[in-house]
Amino acid sequence: MTFLIFDTDYPEFVRWHYGQRPAFEERSYNEQLTSRDDSFFGDVHACARNLRKLGHDTWVVHVNNEYMQKAWAREHGLTVFDRQWKFRLRRRIVPWVSRMPRPWFYPILAAQIEHYKPDVLLNQAMHSVNAAFLGEMKSFVRLVVGQHAASPLSVDNVRSYDLIVSSFPPTLEKFRKQGVHSELNRLGFDSDVCRWIGTERGLFDVTFVGSFTAKVHSTRISWLEYLCRRLPQLKIWAPGVANLSPDSPIRSHYAGQAWGRDMYEILHASKITLNHHGDVPPYANNLRLYESTGVGTMLVTDWKQNLHEMFVSGKEVVTYRSAEECAERVEYYLEHAAEREAIAHAGQRRTLRDHTVEQRMDELVHIIHRYL
Repeated sequence: MTFLIFDTDYPEFVRWHYGQRPAFEERSYNEQLTSRDDSFFGDVHACARNLRKLGHDTWVVHVNNEYMQKAWAREHGLTVFDRQWKFRLRRRIVPWVSRMPRPWFYPILAAQIEHYKPDVLLNQAMHSVNAAFLGEMKSFVRLVVGQHAASPLSVDNVRSYDLIVSSFPPTLEKFRKQGVHSELNRLGFDSDVCRWIGTERGLFDVTFVGSFTAKVHSTRISWLEYLCRRLPQLKIWAPGVANLSPDSPIRSHYAGQAWGRDMYEILHASKITLNHHGDVPPYANNLRLYESTGVGTMLVTDWKQNLHEMFVSGKEVVTYRSAEECAERVEYYLEHAAEREAIAHAGQRRTLRDHTVEQRMDELVHIIHRYL
C-alpha cells in the first residue's frame, strides 16, 4: 500500500524550529522535511518510518507549515494563484480558497493528493483539513482515513471518511453513532529514540514537560501550581507561560521550551517525570505515557479507568488521584531510589514490548486491510 499522511505542527514549534536555522525556509522541500523528521517532535515521522519498514511507501505533509508547503509547490512548478491553476481546480478548491486566510492551503494539498495518488490518505489533521474537501478528492484515493485522539472536534462532513481510527474510546463512540466505521489504534513510543538518547541520568529530581492551554488544561494548571508550592525541585518545560497569571508559581519553575530531542533528553535525565491528561476525562490517552516510560524514567501519572490496559500501577508506573497524592508519591519515590528504579525499568520493558509505534503501525495496516 501507499500512504499519504496529513499532519499539523504547533505554531510555537514551527517558530522555534525555524528560529534555530536562519533562512531555512529558503531551503529545498526535502531539506526542510528531513530536518523536521530529525527533530523527533511528535509521532508522525515515526509512523511514516515504521510504515516504510513494513513495506509501504509513505509520504508526510505538514499541512500548516507554509514554508514547507510553498517549497513543495515551487519545486513542482505550481503557481498557486495564477488563472490556469484556479481554472484547473475550480470545482474543488475555490469554495475553500475564498474563505481561507491562507489561500495557498487547499490548492497545494489538492496537488499533493493528485501527485501521490495514495491508496490511503491518513488525515491526522482532522481539525484543520475540511472533510468536504477530502470528499471531493476521493477519486485520487482508495481509502480516506481520519485519525484523532481526545480534543474536542467538529467534523463538517463525516461521510467523507471511510474509516476513523483513534486511541480515545469516546472519539470512537462519537463517530460510530454518526455511522462511520471506527477502530481503536493506540499511541506508542518511537523506539528509534533509544538509539541516540544520552547516558546521563538523575540530573533532575522531578520534571514536567507539556503545555498548559487554558481551554483544555485548566485542571493541569491548578495541579501544577499546587505542585510548585509543594515541590521546590520541580522543573517545568512548556511552549511558554504568557497565558498564566502574573503571580502563578509555575513561572518560577519554568525552564524554557523543549521540543523533540530536547524533550527526550530531559525525560531521560529525570529521576521522576509527571503526566496529567488535562480536562479530558476519563481515559489515559497521551503520548507522554509512552515517551516517559520508553526512555526508562519513572512516570507518575493521573489515574484513569483504562490505564490498567496499558500499565500495571505501582509496578510499571505510579498513579495519583489528586495533586496532594501526586506530591506524596513524588516525595516518597525520591527517597526510595531502588523502588523508583525498579518501576522505571519495568515501565520501559512494558513499553518496548507492547507499546511501540512499529506495533501500532502493524495494527493499523491490519485494520486498513479490512476496509480496502
